[in-house]
Amino acid sequence: MEERVPRRRLLPGLAVGEGFLRHPFDVENGVQTSGLIAGRHLSSGHRHDRHVTAYYGVAPSVFQALVRRWRRSRPAGPVEQTTFVDLGAGMGRAMLLAAEMPFREVVGVELHPTLVRTARKNLAVWRKAGRAQSPMSIVCGDAVEFTFPPGPCVAFLFNPFGAPVMRRLLAAMARSFTKRPGELDLIYVNNEQVGVMEQQPGFVRLFLGPVKRSRPDALADQKILTNQPDGEYASAPHEDCSIWRWRGKAGRQGIGNRE
Repeated sequence: MEERVPRRRLLPGLAVGEGFLRHPFDVENGVQTSGLIAGRHLSSGHRHDRHVTAYYGVAPSVFQALVRRWRRSRPAGPVEQTTFVDLGAGMGRAMLLAAEMPFREVVGVELHPTLVRTARKNLAVWRKAGRAQSPMSIVCGDAVEFTFPPGPCVAFLFNPFGAPVMRRLLAAMARSFTKRPGELDLIYVNNEQVGVMEQQPGFVRLFLGPVKRSRPDALADQKILTNQPDGEYASAPHEDCSIWRWRGKAGRQGIGNRE
C-alpha cells in the first residue's frame, strides 16, 4: 500500500477561503508570488520575528520605475558589475524582476524557510523560461548578518521589518562598507522607517517621494487587498519610496530630490 505524504499546510493568507487571489504577474508568468501574509503569521523561531511586517509582493511597475530612477543616479558601476540584493525577499518577485536585467548577480535573503522554498521554485521557473539574464540565488537567514560581496551593490527593501531591525541592518552596512564609499545603494519601497534611515550617518538621500503604480497594478492590488476578510491593509495608487547612497564619513544626509 502506497504511503500517503501529508500536504504542507499553507501559510495563513494563502488559501482561497482566507481572501487569496493571484496577482496578474503570477498568472502571466506561471509563478507564485501572490498573497498577503501578516507578520504575526511569519514566525520562524528567530529573535527578529516580532519585528517582521508582512509579506506582499511589490508592484512590478513600482519596482521597474525605481530601478530606472536608480540607474540614472550614476551608481558606482554599471549594472553588469553590480550585485542586486533583496533583503526580505519573500517569494522572490523583486528578484525575478531584477534578474531580467544583466546584474552581476541577484541574491535574496529571507528569514522564513517556507517563503524561501517557494522563491526557489519561482527562480527555477524563471531560469527554465529563459527570463533570467543574471545568476540568481536565495539564502535563508537574517538580513542583518548577510555578508555583501565585493564590488558595487544595490540593496532592495519592501518594508520588510520594523525600526529595531532596520537600525541593526544600517549599522551592519556601515561597518561593512566603511572603506567602500559609494559602493552601496538602497532602494526602499513603502519606506516606513525613513526616519531611521535619516538618523544613520553616512547615507545620502538621492530620492524621496511617491511612485505611482501602473493602472493594471493599481487595480490588481486594490482587488486583492479589498478581498482580505479582516480589512487590515489598504491599497493606494502609489508607494512612498526613497533611494539612498552610502557615502561614509563624507556623506551628508538630506541631499537629493523630493517629489
